[in-house]
Amino acid sequence: MGNLIVDIGNTAVKAAFTEGLTLGKTFRYQGERVKNFILSLTEREKPEVMVISSVYEIQSRDETDYASACGSLVILDAAHTSFLRDSNLPEWLSFDRAASIIAVRHLFNGKSCTIIDFGTTLTVDFIDSEGNYEGGNISLGCRTRFKAINRYSRSLPLIDTPEDSPVLGNSLDTSISSGILSGIMFEIAGYVSEKQDNIVVFTGGDAIYFAKRIKNSIFVICNLVLIGLALIADGYVNENK
Repeated sequence: MGNLIVDIGNTAVKAAFTEGLTLGKTFRYQGERVKNFILSLTEREKPEVMVISSVYEIQSRDETDYASACGSLVILDAAHTSFLRDSNLPEWLSFDRAASIIAVRHLFNGKSCTIIDFGTTLTVDFIDSEGNYEGGNISLGCRTRFKAINRYSRSLPLIDTPEDSPVLGNSLDTSISSGILSGIMFEIAGYVSEKQDNIVVFTGGDAIYFAKRIKNSIFVICNLVLIGLALIADGYVNENK
């Protein structure tokens, strides 16, 4: 019997069954019936441990339903922050960022790292060679920037992220896309140059998109959060044997 890990994010839910640190098929869901989606996965196979990381607080009645669908339940949300303290991480840190840090500590043990997550938000986190959290920043993600320009202006259109864009815009659409994409690239370059000896890890939905556009040597690990949650689930299993 494997474990089930679930990452409830700002725009989507990702889940996977795991055996130790090995990820199985990844399931993705966008919609309002999150609990139904999660419980539908447990109908296929009752997990030994289910770890749910959420950007919002899990309701007590939902927690009860999740607990009945697995051997052991681990909730990681604003009401369950003891894991952060136990992992020597600040309690204000979101659990997707915490899971990424847990994963990087394991994958690059003994190395200082810069973790850049390209999602609804663009987050940047730093850990030193001993795995200590040094801090991090949050700004708008790529698609969020496109939406913000459209929403908060009277005449600028909402455009799709282009496959390619000139350095300088030569039309209204390319002025927007070039401004946003160049701004993110300059932002990334600044963080990378700040800690030049760090291993740089890209993750999140737009990680590959920006990895193609940067000259520095980097690692792209799209499922970094899920790897971190798999480590948490496996650690729980080993502690309770």
